[in-house]
Amino acid sequence: MDNRTKLGKSDLYVNPIGLGTNAVGGHNLYPNLDEEAGKDVVRTALNHGMNFLDTAFIYGPKRSEELVGQVMSEYKRDEIILATKGAHEFKGEEVVFNNSPAFLKQSVEDSLQRLRTDYIDLYYIHFPDEDTPKDEAVGALKELKDEGKIRSIGVSNFSVDQLKEANKDGYVDVIQSEYNLFKRGVEEDMLPYTADNQISFVPYFPFASGLLAGKYDKNTTFNDLRAENPLFQGEEFKKNLDKVEKLRPIAEEKGVDIPHIVLSWYLNQPSIDAVIPGAKRTQQVVDNLKTLDVKLSDNEISKIDQIFS
Repeated sequence: MDNRTKLGKSDLYVNPIGLGTNAVGGHNLYPNLDEEAGKDVVRTALNHGMNFLDTAFIYGPKRSEELVGQVMSEYKRDEIILATKGAHEFKGEEVVFNNSPAFLKQSVEDSLQRLRTDYIDLYYIHFPDEDTPKDEAVGALKELKDEGKIRSIGVSNFSVDQLKEANKDGYVDVIQSEYNLFKRGVEEDMLPYTADNQISFVPYFPFASGLLAGKYDKNTTFNDLRAENPLFQGEEFKKNLDKVEKLRPIAEEKGVDIPHIVLSWYLNQPSIDAVIPGAKRTQQVVDNLKTLDVKLSDNEISKIDQIFS
């Protein structure tokens, strides 16, 4: 497939549309998940040339990695770019973040077992802890990279200062953090830094909990996390819906839907090489791939920028 793109300065080549798998076995995140349906979502992605899979220890916990590993064993391993993450440590009932070299090394070993593989293409420190110097944490992953257990190094949810510390020796290939048209703070300092340092920025929550998917109207009500989210409150919600509606003419002109325009806009931002929308149904996976057909003009890119400025 010739639409592959390189993630930052790593040697990983991915389809720019990947798959976030927190709804595959993420029983602690979503109620009533069907595991067979989740595995079918992963198979559908791989069957359609989506080679970039993103999972994490905490999805499940553990279960997403196990299910993704089961599906991967049905395919050629070298055709898959697999990302996973670790940092959550269970201490009785309490969950803490741990970036210590010993904990990260053990986390990678445990993930390898669950994923039924002998290497992980991209391993992220999922959240920063308070104590570990970030260059030491990354140094532990560099040792695993030298051993061939991981192929590239990522961090997630780091501030720009933490990222600079983590990247002191130039070892960080990818950062994954929250970014969408409603939450654009990273444009100020993070994206300029990642662009200057050939670090790939992978956005999560690209649709702002569905708001940017263009499927809600002012009468939609929510009884989940969105009920507390400021973006979904009263007048603010209506204003946000109006902004999203302004994308519809651009989508219609290109014969796609609003989400394809949104994802395409991200892929046109500095240092964003790939996006990883989640999916609960196989049809969503196939649908996300339509993004690759979208070509936004400079004029359209700046128009979208202004709508959400």
